Amino acid sequence: MLGAAALITVVCVGLLFAAIRNDEAITSHLGAANAEVDSVSWDRTIIRFDTPDGIVHIPANGVLYPGGLVAGALVRIEYDTGNPELARVAGRSATLTLLPLGTTILGTWAVAIGLLWLLRHRTRRMPPTPAEREPAMTAKP
Repeated sequence: MLGAAALITVVCVGLLFAAIRNDEAITSHLGAANAEVDSVSWDRTIIRFDTPDGIVHIPANGVLYPGGLVAGALVRIEYDTGNPELARVAGRSATLTLLPLGTTILGTWAVAIGLLWLLRHRTRRMPPTPAEREPAMTAKP
């Protein structure tokens, strides 16, 4: 139980560092464009945009920080000119990941500690098994 909570915490911290790394890559080779939102699903938001060289890009993994986008909308994006597959909604950054990741970590540890407390509390209240009971006092005449 505590191992699972620790694993989830490590994964969340890793996701935060990945988001920061992606933002640094975009910022170090910053390009900007207008993009059209092609589709929005639970796991990714697909966009389409043109770079100054006339190439149309559709990042396979979608756009970073897509909250609030809807299909058909036009949105300003920033992308890594060295790797146009890496794009984010303009003005958004890794700080947007702090709330969901922090909530996930806190919720995970709250559940893990609650379950640990419940298990310890339950084992203390269980009546002893017959083998653990003390033998009855017998009077010798």
